[in-house]
Amino acid sequence: MPSLLDTSVLSGAPPTAANFLLEVDGQSIGTFGSVKGLSVSVAVESYTEGGNTGFVHQFPGQMSWPNLVFGRGLTDSDNLFAWMNRTAGHGFQAAGARLERTTACVVLLDTTGTRMRSWEFDDAFPVRWNGPDFDSSRGTPVTEELEVAHHGFKAKAP
Repeated sequence: MPSLLDTSVLSGAPPTAANFLLEVDGQSIGTFGSVKGLSVSVAVESYTEGGNTGFVHQFPGQMSWPNLVFGRGLTDSDNLFAWMNRTAGHGFQAAGARLERTTACVVLLDTTGTRMRSWEFDDAFPVRWNGPDFDSSRGTPVTEELEVAHHGFKAKAP
């Protein structure tokens, strides 16, 4: 199966990391300009065999995934806060102090808004939100940042 970086199988220009859509259980949270943390690490377990001095056996261990960090300009949608309210505060208490884990999906969009590839994250929930810094002397755009914890992902073609 060719990779997204193999430009010989693409019609037109190769994709750019320009626009991402975040969906939670099929509901759009919004588009984001940056997503960090799309990675996985496998711990390595070492085993030293008695009498063998030539090498140490290496075995795959536990997998771990960093939290995802999303960045974007401020939007007028309340879907992000509705999701956060279900997993913390009054929404968390109303659910009997049970965490609502969801399936989140990050979708790479091309310049026309067509879905190119997606990554589906299991048992996702928001753990941090940073709102805009207001400073009239700087004149910079307002942005927000969202951090999401999860239990791993799988990549999917469109």
